[in-house]
Amino acid sequence: MKSKFVSSIVCFGVRRGLALVVLLVLAGAASAAVIPNLLPFLDPTGFVATFNSAGKIDTGDKNPFFQNLGTNGRNCGTCHIAENGMGLSTDNIQERFHRTKGRDPLFADFDGANCPNSPSASDPAAHSLLLSAGLIRVGITLAATPQFQIRAVHDPYGCAITTDPANGTTISVYRRPLPTTNLRFLSTVMFDGRESILPLNNQATFMGNLIADLKHQAVDATTGHAQAVNPPTDAQQTAIVNFELGLFSSQMIDERAGLLSDYGAHGGPYELYKSEYYPGINDSLGADPSGEPFNSVAMTLFDAWTSANANSRKEIAAGQAIFNTHPLTITNVRGLNDNAALGRPSAIMGNCTTCHDTPNIGNHSLPLPLDISTGHDPVNESDPLIASGLAQLSMPDLPVFEITGCPDPFAPTGAPGPPVTIYTTDPGKGLLTGFCSDVNRIKGPILRGLAARAPYFHNGAAQNLTELVNFYDQRFQMNLTDKEKQQLIAFLNSL
Repeated sequence: MKSKFVSSIVCFGVRRGLALVVLLVLAGAASAAVIPNLLPFLDPTGFVATFNSAGKIDTGDKNPFFQNLGTNGRNCGTCHIAENGMGLSTDNIQERFHRTKGRDPLFADFDGANCPNSPSASDPAAHSLLLSAGLIRVGITLAATPQFQIRAVHDPYGCAITTDPANGTTISVYRRPLPTTNLRFLSTVMFDGRESILPLNNQATFMGNLIADLKHQAVDATTGHAQAVNPPTDAQQTAIVNFELGLFSSQMIDERAGLLSDYGAHGGPYELYKSEYYPGINDSLGADPSGEPFNSVAMTLFDAWTSANANSRKEIAAGQAIFNTHPLTITNVRGLNDNAALGRPSAIMGNCTTCHDTPNIGNHSLPLPLDISTGHDPVNESDPLIASGLAQLSMPDLPVFEITGCPDPFAPTGAPGPPVTIYTTDPGKGLLTGFCSDVNRIKGPILRGLAARAPYFHNGAAQNLTELVNFYDQRFQMNLTDKEKQQLIAFLNSL
């Protein structure tokens, strides 16, 4: 792997005149058990890197993050790969399946197969969702007394809903592993917030609560994904969390624009490490505790490139401007258009930073799970804008659930809406709370390091950023030109 990486970066360095980077890599890559700080890894549009505030990344047995604490050979590093910005790409998954003939611990039947107890663990068909969309099966225990009824109307793998007296009703949903980096900017832990045991919405309690939440997540990941008999000790939990909290990952080099921190720009993981953050910063709904109003110009990394000589840098700056200011129309989004505090508006005029408001990070700075419709079932979708957006995606073949007993969340203010039937591949937070108002709602993740960890969305439905941008363009009536799409993609690839 190292020889392939070094040869790739040498070619890139010669091509772009980045000989210094090559020298640093050759001098620093000294041990297979150590990743030098800021070591760049090749990805589809350049190089991604991680800055560790504690120095080099020790991947050896002294770091519990890389220790096998369970029974199936997995550790945290099985799904959180440095060359994928501490996330997981389908390129990595497919290479490992081919190299190990499906025997890598990543493909453990427990959740690395479409369903447990697959008859043939080495059969690619048994792991089709992981191989094609990067999806891990997550079994969620349905809330004891949900406000709705749920049944599977499409169950391609035979384990969409299971019930037993001891564990109740378990719903199988399929989700992308979130990166274990840039965690100091989180407002919610996990897509559905199930590990946010203590809230991350107050600056005074933020770090203590974040540490407690991440320790809880480390226990659940070890006893769940790694199938450990015993949970990690408190010392092991602390070491895992301290390691994670020191990591900051992002794209560092663009293959056309060069170093993303050059010529006055502020891209790259070290600049990310220095970013200001507190819960509610630049909140688009007006809840910034400092009292400052929302500023839609939340991304400023590449301001200096607006008048750059190189067209590649101008393109990235133009994409940043589109992200900050290009108008879009938000309709039928649970969490916004049904939000009583906002007056339940039928339409909201906004832009990308309405939802991605954290400056230069890209998630929402306060907990705000939303249903932007990426989990809707295209076959049963009646909203033409949503249907048009979904048509841009490579939707994996997921179980489809029919949810009944919930009122229309977008009915006129003041009266309960008539009952509606919801068809979804992932009921989101609604599985945990049992509330109709939470059905389909999940968080938007941090946007840094995107180029290294395709595919995108919680269900891997966007195979690349072209599909992702086309989805938003159709779903929220952005009416982007082909050139604007190209610019926006260039910007997203540079984060």
